[in-house]
Amino acid sequence: MSAAEIWIMIIGVSIVSLLPRILPVALLSRMEFSEAFKEWLSYIAPAVLGALAALSVIAPNGQIDFHASNLYLWAAIPTIIVAVRTRSLFYSLTVGIVSMALLYNFM
Repeated sequence: MSAAEIWIMIIGVSIVSLLPRILPVALLSRMEFSEAFKEWLSYIAPAVLGALAALSVIAPNGQIDFHASNLYLWAAIPTIIVAVRTRSLFYSLTVGIVSMALLYNFM
């Protein structure tokens, strides 16, 4: 590949990546939405994050794994308990990281 082709590729990928992010903001920023719609939108990011996290815990190798050997399930249990009780991202992440570290080193 020549240098020109590489630059064209970089610019093209940048445009394709940025366009879906910029267009909605540019087109919808001047519109006023109802409070119910705004509240509904506020749940999208946590729902997507929860779905991705659940998939990583339940199917770490691409297949659903509910066996006792799935360390991600064992680490998720105390993490979920702490998350529900404290509602703190910091404590939840700390418990999750420590749980995985302990499970990796002692199981």
